[in-house]
Amino acid sequence: MQNMNQSSFRILALALHLLIAPCAASKDRTLSVTSPDGSLKVTFELREKIPYYSLSKNEWQVIQPSKLGFLLKNLPALSGTFEIVSSASSSVDETWTQPWGEVKQVRNHHNQLLVHLLDGMKRKLSIEFRVFNDGMGFRYHVPAQKSLKDFVIMDELTEFAFAQDLSAWWIPAYGDEMDSEYLYNNSRLSEIKQKVTTPVTLESPGLVVSIHEAALVDYAGMALENMGGLKFKADLVPWSDGERVKTSAPMTSPWRTIQVGTNAGDLVTSPLILNLNEPCRLNDVSWIKPGKYMGVWWGMHLQRNTWEQGPNHGATTANVKSLIDFASAHKFAGVLAEGWNEGWEGDWTQGGNFNFTKSYPDFDLAALSKYAREKNIALIAHHETGGNVSNYERQLDDAFRLLREHDIHYLKTGYVNKLPAGERHQGQFMVRHYHKVMETAAKYKVMLDVHEPVKDTGLRRTFPNMMTREGARGTEYEAWSSGNPPSHTTILPFTRCLAGPLDYTPGIFDILFKNRGSFRVHTTLAKQLALYVVLYSPLHMAADLPENYNGHPAFKFIEDVPTDWEYTRVVNGEIGKFVTIARKDRHSNQWFVGSITNEEPREISLPLDFLDQGKKYTAEVYTDGQNADFSNNPLDFEIRHTAAVDNQTTLKLRLAPGGGTAIRFFENTTGK
Repeated sequence: MQNMNQSSFRILALALHLLIAPCAASKDRTLSVTSPDGSLKVTFELREKIPYYSLSKNEWQVIQPSKLGFLLKNLPALSGTFEIVSSASSSVDETWTQPWGEVKQVRNHHNQLLVHLLDGMKRKLSIEFRVFNDGMGFRYHVPAQKSLKDFVIMDELTEFAFAQDLSAWWIPAYGDEMDSEYLYNNSRLSEIKQKVTTPVTLESPGLVVSIHEAALVDYAGMALENMGGLKFKADLVPWSDGERVKTSAPMTSPWRTIQVGTNAGDLVTSPLILNLNEPCRLNDVSWIKPGKYMGVWWGMHLQRNTWEQGPNHGATTANVKSLIDFASAHKFAGVLAEGWNEGWEGDWTQGGNFNFTKSYPDFDLAALSKYAREKNIALIAHHETGGNVSNYERQLDDAFRLLREHDIHYLKTGYVNKLPAGERHQGQFMVRHYHKVMETAAKYKVMLDVHEPVKDTGLRRTFPNMMTREGARGTEYEAWSSGNPPSHTTILPFTRCLAGPLDYTPGIFDILFKNRGSFRVHTTLAKQLALYVVLYSPLHMAADLPENYNGHPAFKFIEDVPTDWEYTRVVNGEIGKFVTIARKDRHSNQWFVGSITNEEPREISLPLDFLDQGKKYTAEVYTDGQNADFSNNPLDFEIRHTAAVDNQTTLKLRLAPGGGTAIRFFENTTGK
């Protein structure tokens, strides 16, 4: 069985599905499906003809019976008077390869239950459950039928009735700040009095849970609303007219996901979100390449440069050419040019009117793209929309044709500002738009880094050109706000990053920069290095100015650290306190470790049992100096080498307040 290939597993699953033929069911029948290891159990039942599900882990109830269904516009609700018509069970065990990612090989092993329902109006609804060892997903299918064609969903009745008052890590939905760009709150579930966005991470001793969604396509994003006590329900982000989802049968909803583990690290390494997305639709992925990049970005946030043309314009031919030279000398993949195109004048955040095919006169696109190719550097374009989606869509094909003409295969997009006509980033209006841009980018062989995005739901499996996105409070907040406290990045791996890759833009060396007021970065220098391992992104930015990297010994770690991994291991961690992650480079025998802490100093034991057995390594350690402290001595750091370590070795790490340690392990062939 272990040697069976992916196709054979699918044939086995299909055969099992056919052997267990759909069968008639009594009106009040209770159905169940367990995970392959038997630890998780999902139960489906009708209560007074209303569908409910529940989830348990071993003998531990996680989700109590929770309602399912929809409220429709000008139609009876699709939630009651149901009978079970039939059900079918099946199993899948396959392994698939990511073209890039946190791991190379992903095992998709689950048991499935498909329940077919019919209500009193003869309307059909099917609910599909997939149960993995690391959690479950369920989604709705409304098949093509005469009794229900075009319809509008006004509310999704999906509930999450938690069995315990768990500790919750959350950020609000529908807030006044830029969408998703918040510091995290920590409270009991029962204390949450506002709508929250997902992923929401919950914990108690011996149990961790994450609520999110997978495969969000042509549907509204889901927030969660407390209905009282420990019962939450799905809250679909509305259109400006208050409607939630405009659709027609056949319709398939996104998956509602519940990841379950015994410790927080289990959530980080769970592939459940990816496994609930469709396989890759691109025939050729050879052009999709992870890597590190630089750009004219941090200078704008420091107010040394401007996006618009003028005496301090950042994206000039001369400036970008200089960056290309620096990136080439240090073997980076690309250089990002923000502010290269016309339209940045005035308050562009109030619905920009950008031109995506016309460069400013001081930016020679043709010459720079040619120069970048000669230097083996990818020129990364930038499309900021200012929220003016209609303006962008009118130019979309022309804009991507221009990229193809100049052999540009990387693009950063932005959607600063509220969207037109009261639409929201997570509503169906924008979900459709982001998907259109993603498909257009694939057509023109362009990889995407999306800022102010719709939240990640694993679509990178289906469209691997969707590389990374923002959707979090990132480094730029250090330049012009109270900043991000040291605990922030110890929370993100267990919350926002469960959705997918995060373009956090680390690598600031000039931590106590002087631009305005008392703004600064709230980490030590060593922690800035560790973030390249802790926060996963296939495209990572070295965000600081080249002048701050030149000749700095710590820059070698940024040069060396890859962005494409074969294995990932969470060594230890507690949400909001500390985390240590080890990753193996996909293209060499090197391992990299990042360990970070919150405001508290910490000593960490690092067992090296992840290293290959029988091999000796040298540990190149970049760590906080003896007197380092993020608040008053952030630049104190040291580099040391520990030779002849192996998978029996345990290293002791000392993390300063707000600090971290970054380590490169390379094979020691001398054994000394």
